[in-house]
Amino acid sequence: MKKFLIKIVPYCIAIFIVLAILGSYADGNTDDNYMHFAVKKPQNIILGDSRGSQGVVSGVLKSKLSTDFDNFSLNIVQSPYGQVYFKALKRKLDPETKNGIFILTVAPWNLSLNRNIKNEKDFPEEHSPLNDMHFYDRSPNYEYLLKHYARSWFKIYMERAQVERSNTFLHDDGWLEVTIDMNKDSVAARTREKEKNYIDLADGVELSPARLKAFNEIINYLRTKGSVYIVRIPTSKSLTIIENKKYPHFSKLMKDIAHKQNIKFFDFSKNYDDYDYTDGNHMYKESSKKLTAQIADSIIVNRGK
Repeated sequence: MKKFLIKIVPYCIAIFIVLAILGSYADGNTDDNYMHFAVKKPQNIILGDSRGSQGVVSGVLKSKLSTDFDNFSLNIVQSPYGQVYFKALKRKLDPETKNGIFILTVAPWNLSLNRNIKNEKDFPEEHSPLNDMHFYDRSPNYEYLLKHYARSWFKIYMERAQVERSNTFLHDDGWLEVTIDMNKDSVAARTREKEKNYIDLADGVELSPARLKAFNEIINYLRTKGSVYIVRIPTSKSLTIIENKKYPHFSKLMKDIAHKQNIKFFDFSKNYDDYDYTDGNHMYKESSKKLTAQIADSIIVNRGK
């Protein structure tokens, strides 16, 4: 046994070294989440689901507001508002934050839950990396790669951004840049598919008291560290009709929460014709820059009051 161990140890060390080297190439191409766990802790943050991750461009906020931002939005399954997201936020945010700017993007869906789910242990985000990650500011972040990267680590090296950016590239500042065919027919086909998905989703979900409670707790927490803004991101006319049919009073609910919390709610949902969408649900990146500039301008105006 001793001889076997003596022989096997060098191989184990060699494997460890190879994996360590391969992991060091992880970047915004690795997957759509890795960079959220591989940058320094921010003091200004954007929260939400995939609409927020694609629709709010951290770099535009930085240029308009003269401070760094981190977009910590993932998607509707992994980062709906709830206790898992709240716990992750407290690990992600720089604990020294005192004058931060916090943008909470909302849609009815990231405050809803399937009506058949009764226990928090059955919430979909229980399987999110946000629920089991401890380190949010390691680069390379081997904890994330070991827990959540299921492909061969050689892919990390071969598909690194230095070779070619992927169609979904997660920037260091958390913005998910999606490059996709914007041909009219392609967009229409994706939109029809998304409409079907949301019609089905609407049949099974309701606004969740647990999510609304966590949403308010997140606001309470962030208010002690800076200024909080709720933002409703627009979506295409057809998706907006589906949302408003299911949740006709959603914007009023957000306005009421903002009033009670003494914060601002910026509602862009009625301006859906001002922007282009990749699939009816998510903004095309050029429209994302336009919307983000408008969000920043709204913040600037609010500060001047």
